[in-house]
Amino acid sequence: MTTLQMVGFDADDTLWHSETWYQDAQAQFEALLARYIDVGDAQVRERLLATERANLRLFGYGAKGMTLSMIEAAIALTDGRIGGAEIHRITEIGKGVLQHPVELLPGVREAVEAVAARHRVVLITKGDLFHQERKVAESGLADLFHRIEIVSEKDERTYARLLEEFVVPAGRFAMVGNSYKSDIAPVLALGGYGVHMPYHVLFGLEHMEADASHPRLATVEQPSQIPGAIERLAQA
Repeated sequence: MTTLQMVGFDADDTLWHSETWYQDAQAQFEALLARYIDVGDAQVRERLLATERANLRLFGYGAKGMTLSMIEAAIALTDGRIGGAEIHRITEIGKGVLQHPVELLPGVREAVEAVAARHRVVLITKGDLFHQERKVAESGLADLFHRIEIVSEKDERTYARLLEEFVVPAGRFAMVGNSYKSDIAPVLALGGYGVHMPYHVLFGLEHMEADASHPRLATVEQPSQIPGAIERLAQA
């Protein structure tokens, strides 16, 4: 008999492509600043990431916070020489991220349906509320989930609160996601299970070394492997 009562799914880069749009926006930002400063893209990237990290508690995650951080970093890197037209261009870059089409990872719907046939499934994602709500609606997956939670941070405190609301013990919960730091590590720390499906790019603030030997962790390469991983963990 399965030991799992509920399975949570991350959204961005687990159900649909996301970080590639942010990476493209960053490349456009670097090209724009190249007209003003003679530094490498890596230096611009490091400054932007540091600015985003400093602003995280004010702006949170997502395209809006990234856009404001790009403007701040551009002003600082150019010593205020950046022009109004370029600031406008940065806002357009940010809007482009907010309006990108939702493209599901291959086989995702089938994977979620297979898991939902045996367990209650919930969607737990973080980021800008409006942006995440739009992506969930356009994904066509909303009907599969028992609940949809959009949170400002994914840490032990957040997962503990949600599990209390779900009335599910941590030891009966598994989380599926691409970010070990946000999707997996907090759940493992609470006594739950994790299915880690790395995406080919990762937001700089999400980097964390995965504990591949953890007994309550499974690692998969693609969505079609998720149902099998969940059942192996459930029967362990």
